Amino acid sequence: MSGARLGVGFVGSGFNARFHIQSFTGVRDADVLGVWSPNKKNAEATAELARKLEVGDAKGYSSIREMVADPRIDAIWLCGPNQARISNMEEIVAAIADGAGTLRGLACEKPLARNVTEAKKVARLAASVGLNTGYLENQLFSPEVTRGKELIWARGAALTGRPYLARAAEEHSGPHMPWFWQGTLQGGGVLNDMMCHSVELVRHLLTAPGAPRSSVRPVRITGHVASLKWSRPEYAKRLSKAMGKEIDYRRRPSEDFARAMIEYEADTGERMVGEVTTSWSFVGAGLRLSAELLGPEYSLSWNTLDSGLKLFFSREVKGKSGEDLVEKQNAEMGMMPVVAEEAAAYGYEGENRHFVRAFLNGERPMLTFEDGVEVMRILMTAYMSAAKGRTLDFPPRGLDSFVPDVAKGKWKP
Repeated sequence: MSGARLGVGFVGSGFNARFHIQSFTGVRDADVLGVWSPNKKNAEATAELARKLEVGDAKGYSSIREMVADPRIDAIWLCGPNQARISNMEEIVAAIADGAGTLRGLACEKPLARNVTEAKKVARLAASVGLNTGYLENQLFSPEVTRGKELIWARGAALTGRPYLARAAEEHSGPHMPWFWQGTLQGGGVLNDMMCHSVELVRHLLTAPGAPRSSVRPVRITGHVASLKWSRPEYAKRLSKAMGKEIDYRRRPSEDFARAMIEYEADTGERMVGEVTTSWSFVGAGLRLSAELLGPEYSLSWNTLDSGLKLFFSREVKGKSGEDLVEKQNAEMGMMPVVAEEAAAYGYEGENRHFVRAFLNGERPMLTFEDGVEVMRILMTAYMSAAKGRTLDFPPRGLDSFVPDVAKGKWKP
């Protein structure tokens, strides 16, 4: 244990881990000290990023066990791919159980796992060695969401009644890495990949400040999935060329669009509705996160592409493609929004400040692995509803053992 500062190690060295590391420039009382990845070169490059940003004297480790055993490491941020979640957890827990090392906390990036069975196993493994856990859900910590919820409940809901409708969406043109596109590896398509964000955000907005998450419970869920863009022959061919021949959406597609309606009941008996949408077939400047909250005499709206900074480039400006303006950037010409500090705007800074403080103080974070299990139960119910073509009471029978067809490689749009 490193004392008054939290020494953080990362499992994973990809896009998500690097985004987290960037956010630590705005996190006090923590240092990024380690990275493990099955690709040693990537681990070293991500550790070098931490050193370059001066967020910690990070180094690459040859194994997860070695990182857990290092007394400099107090907590681990689990950011590896979904299909490695169980094996990564087993190595962390085995190291602790064997006495090789101790941890103050373990934070896991969304989703907690690929289905309910796996999510429950992840939670059990953490509990078996008494770990304080955190379920990483950055959008709840976005500055606009945080301030918006605070004001809407203090001014609008306090005088005219609680909100009754929340909407949230995460949309972009598709993931960075091949494994996301493979349902049998990732556990699904865009629903499993990204709807976890929107599901938790609408529940958060509908829950009164200071009230337990359990004060708002889902009672009925309607789901819908589709492959709108990437299974079209031309785009399936483009996808295979970009991501590898094993990605063939003409024969083995995953959904690139999903919607769900979640009916909630408050502990006061009031009914509310959450509408969530997620897409890999969105066409726009780049990643768009959005949300709305409506009550009797008030509303809230949030859209990350409505940025305060915009740049215009004429047809004569023909530079290289990139993501220097916004995540999942789709263009370099015309009027373009710029999200100047993405790690802060999307909630990573606020999120990581919260979990660092909770782990340092030995407190239960706002979201734990148990909450991650509940999110997975909602996602799998949405898949089940889509497969059955009808609204389901929550939780439906057989939920714990359910695996969607897309995760079996059997789904047909």
